[in-house]
Amino acid sequence: MSAMADQGEPRELTDPAALKALGHPIRQQILRRLRRDGPATSTSLARALAESTGTTSYHLRRLAEHGFVQELPERGNGRERWWEAPRQDIRFGRRSHMSAAARDAFAELGRLEVAADVEAFTHFQQRRDTLGEWGDALLFARGALRLTPEELLRFWNDYMALFQRYADETREPADGARQVLLRFLAFPDVDEDAAATRPTDGDN
Repeated sequence: MSAMADQGEPRELTDPAALKALGHPIRQQILRRLRRDGPATSTSLARALAESTGTTSYHLRRLAEHGFVQELPERGNGRERWWEAPRQDIRFGRRSHMSAAARDAFAELGRLEVAADVEAFTHFQQRRDTLGEWGDALLFARGALRLTPEELLRFWNDYMALFQRYADETREPADGARQVLLRFLAFPDVDEDAAATRPTDGDN
């Protein structure tokens, strides 16, 4: 699994403390702002998120402890510290290899990210009629394949390669380009297992 936050050398997260630091709603909002809008100060982030400067400063420091953000000292003026989210391809190891603490932190991170995605999609739907041609720019597909774990991993790697190719090609955005949110989700159909074990009419 990958957060696809940005591109660059893959970074695999296995440390429960790092996962826990990442799995906080305000920190997730800070990261989304920095990735979308570029470097910012704790003051500007506080204003954007309707939080206090003390709150955003604290969460920026926690993110920095684990390398999710970094300070830009050349932009500071002695009073304000500037922060950026470095380009990273954040990967998560296999759940079966995680400690119990890491699993709990990973589950909370996943819950927060799915909730944020639903909120972002809801905002798009609410504003869709005001977006002109971008109101038509919703691509949606659903499907099911019968795959082995190895085949699913190959499918994932192919997708990530395609994502990376477009990321590389669009580092200098064309006129009229805007950020588009991409999400990939694949998981086993556990209801199929339940159906296979359900008694049929002919069973005693």
